[in-house]
Amino acid sequence: MRDTPELTSAADMLADLRGEIDRIDLDMHRLLMARGEIIDRLIAAKRAQGGGCAFRPDREAQMMRALVERHHGLLPLDAVEGIWRVIVSTFTYVQANYSVHADDSGGDAQMRDSARFHFGFTVPYVAHHGARAVIDAVAASRGDLGMLRAAGALEEGAWWMRLIGESAPKIIARLPFVERPDHPAGLPVFIVARLAADAASRDILLHAINLPHWTHAIPAVVSALEGEILASAPHAGGLSLMVAAPGRVEAARFAQELAAAGVADAIVEPIGSHAERYELSEARSGVFAPRS
Repeated sequence: MRDTPELTSAADMLADLRGEIDRIDLDMHRLLMARGEIIDRLIAAKRAQGGGCAFRPDREAQMMRALVERHHGLLPLDAVEGIWRVIVSTFTYVQANYSVHADDSGGDAQMRDSARFHFGFTVPYVAHHGARAVIDAVAASRGDLGMLRAAGALEEGAWWMRLIGESAPKIIARLPFVERPDHPAGLPVFIVARLAADAASRDILLHAINLPHWTHAIPAVVSALEGEILASAPHAGGLSLMVAAPGRVEAARFAQELAAAGVADAIVEPIGSHAERYELSEARSGVFAPRS
């Protein structure tokens, strides 16, 4: 039986479409290789300037915002986000090899899924028991990252106290950057690193607030400064809070407002910062709302 003109036309159309896909795939591969050549030149330029930090959370946030705002069509944003994360993380690894240390107590499947979504399979994954062990590993490294649940491992107490001090690691990111209820790697995590100050994104500042005891004035002060208490735990005979606040609210401002409210002997220390996140408020419409 001979093919009808209609079947021949459909077969030709499919062949043309597959050929177009092959052309696009080739173009994407060539662009990735071209990106690699630029990274090669970037490494050389940094060496000529005495070196530089490979992690640039502020620049990554700017790139991610642009990606979210221009994306449209059938391809889910989660897929685009995942592809972008692997590209950036892998090229950062090419610049300066690093590992991701994670609080993977008891084999945390969600933590491993988050690590692979955000950093891919090229970057080594190192499991630890507890947040403190992760922070200690990052502190002892030459440029590794730590990944901790944003809610914190509170059975360890105020683990964020290990982030206090100029030489201590700091929180540099909060992932996922794009959030929605059914995100494939939706576990909220903090990324911890020893990072150059000029590379940080300071949309949201994070503080450790140490107090002799709890008072009812504390939530009012935090709320007035548009902040949020993320966690609390006993510490050194008193109480330690981990608090997030807008980038304009520095530690000194927090201490000043607490003192004015009668909260005596409060010590406020910076423990990091991260970019403002995007929440995918309407998955089908492509409408995005920024979220702290």
